[in-house]
Amino acid sequence: MGENHFAPLPTAVYGAVMLMAGLAYTILQAAIIAQQGPGSKLKAAVGRDVKGKLSTALYAVAIPLAFVHQWISDVIYVVVALIWLVPDRRIESALDR
Repeated sequence: MGENHFAPLPTAVYGAVMLMAGLAYTILQAAIIAQQGPGSKLKAAVGRDVKGKLSTALYAVAIPLAFVHQWISDVIYVVVALIWLVPDRRIESALDR
């Protein structure tokens, strides 16, 4: 995005790539939980997975907003990065129990 001076199309494409990464994470998580069964430690650890769902939703919203005002999308991308900057220790703590 930097070389294109945050033009709308590269900003939207960045969001699409991040959205696909988020969806891949969600699919992988669901596959692991399905393989481990209803008593899965991962399922207990992630719970409702608010961070994951919120991130995916924010990326989905940011993509079309890149064509309205690309700086709004840029702010959303930074917000998602800041959400994940805070360590998520749910899985570690569930495995330690």
